[in-house]
Amino acid sequence: MTRRIVSMAGLLGALLIAAAPARAQGCVMCYTSALAAGKGVEDALRNGVMMLLIPVALLLLAVAVKVWLSATPAATQ
Repeated sequence: MTRRIVSMAGLLGALLIAAAPARAQGCVMCYTSALAAGKGVEDALRNGVMMLLIPVALLLLAVAVKVWLSATPAATQ
């Protein structure tokens, strides 16, 4: 059980580290127009992206946990 938790924590850490370079993939035109609109609009766009990302990430995590639990033999549970 502890080994599973450590491996899940390692996977989560690797995903979080790998997500940092993804910021460079933004559209230049969208980025410059958001900066020209002001700090409030930039913050609103950033918050909107997070609001759209969190439910999808939670659903993906729930499916991954369900698959992980269904793949383990019943003797180890």
